[in-house]
Amino acid sequence: MTAPGEEAGAVLDLPVQPGLTMSSVRRALTAALADLGEDHLYDVLLVVTELVSNVLDHTPGGGWLRVLRRQAPCVVTIEVDDESTGEPVRGRSRLGEHRGRGIVVVENISLEWGIRPRSDGKTVFALVSCAG
Repeated sequence: MTAPGEEAGAVLDLPVQPGLTMSSVRRALTAALADLGEDHLYDVLLVVTELVSNVLDHTPGGGWLRVLRRQAPCVVTIEVDDESTGEPVRGRSRLGEHRGRGIVVVENISLEWGIRPRSDGKTVFALVSCAG
């Protein structure tokens, strides 16, 4: 997902376990991406919140969050691994009628998002532009 010859640098790499607070994740990302414009940072924080919340709310066990940044063009890649083979479902949640819009939000904000199967679950990823 990076251009030939260009590496994406890790911004955040941490386990997603019950008890993880989104406020601590957002603080760490805000510090790590302090040079981003306010709107771009908000988009990244929103996508991270939705994808990490999905792991905590809908999958057994925990997962892993990786946030990578490529400079040219500026793109932030969010990857969340989990142990479930179930795919995110747009617009529906077993947690109630006012839930289930997270993947729609991710889809609308991201340049691209998707799912990569793994032998022990899946990785849900999203690419968010930080250019301009």
